[in-house]
Amino acid sequence: MKRARRRRLKPRNPLALDPLLGKGGAHQAKGKKAARARQKARFLRDQRDLE
Repeated sequence: MKRARRRRLKPRNPLALDPLLGKGGAHQAKGKKAARARQKARFLRDQRDLE
């Protein structure tokens, strides 16, 4: 009868736990067109509300 082989666990990546890497996260979108469109829509919405 064969014995079940134990899988050897991979060692953890020590760099993944580095505190400096915790500063990352979701980045802000850099698209100028989308930002400008949001700005324009907000401006038009505010103008409509003032009238």
